[in-house]
Amino acid sequence: MKLATWNVNSLGVRLPQVLDWLAAHQPDVLCLQETKLTDDKFPHTELSSAGYQVQWFGQKTYNGVALISRSAATEIVKNIPGLDDPQARVIAGTVEGVRVIGAYIPNGQDVESDKFIYKLRWLTALREWLATELAAHPKLVLMGDYNIAPEDRDVHDPVLWAGQVLCTPEERAHFKALIALGLSDAFRLFEQPPKSWSWWDYRNLAFRKNQGLRIDHILVSDSLRAKVTACVIDKPTRKNERPSDHAPVLVDLDPG
Repeated sequence: MKLATWNVNSLGVRLPQVLDWLAAHQPDVLCLQETKLTDDKFPHTELSSAGYQVQWFGQKTYNGVALISRSAATEIVKNIPGLDDPQARVIAGTVEGVRVIGAYIPNGQDVESDKFIYKLRWLTALREWLATELAAHPKLVLMGDYNIAPEDRDVHDPVLWAGQVLCTPEERAHFKALIALGLSDAFRLFEQPPKSWSWWDYRNLAFRKNQGLRIDHILVSDSLRAKVTACVIDKPTRKNERPSDHAPVLVDLDPG
């Protein structure tokens, strides 16, 4: 079973890239973030024609998530239950016995801003909900754009980024708290090349200079950990014409 996550930074702009990517990689599940489309504008017909079932949850201009799968997803949940949040940031469904949660965690903007307070509150609500989800669904995958670089090795310049949003001790503590629920960072289950990033700023030739951060993650529950056979960042996709600033991340699970 192959699962992937990708912040496409506007599905309206990058639908052809997504369709090409699906044809090339043939994932069983793809979670998208930042679709930036209202529900009535979502291109479900095009994705269905490509052989995929789709669940989506959007809003105008910002955010938006989607769950694209070969097999129909069931037990659909949109956003974190109990959290009063007008932003479309979470979509969950069960696919072939695996609970898949796609999340677009808030950026936080600046440590002095209300948006940072919102991010920390949102992460607390996510963790509390995940505890109940794991109890109900031992086979669980949480993937998406976390907007957190968990360690200094996930940052091209740890000194420059120290204390900044995406790299603060508070955000990293929340990431560790997710791990403590009984999850593992699939990417770190394997030896990986140094300077492996999933996001590069559009500015300052960051991609050409390989000045990025690893902020897109796939966490797997303990019952799936032994089934993970590979986890990679698809960096070549970032070379597309008019690319997203994020690259897809993929994980392979042995169904045996």
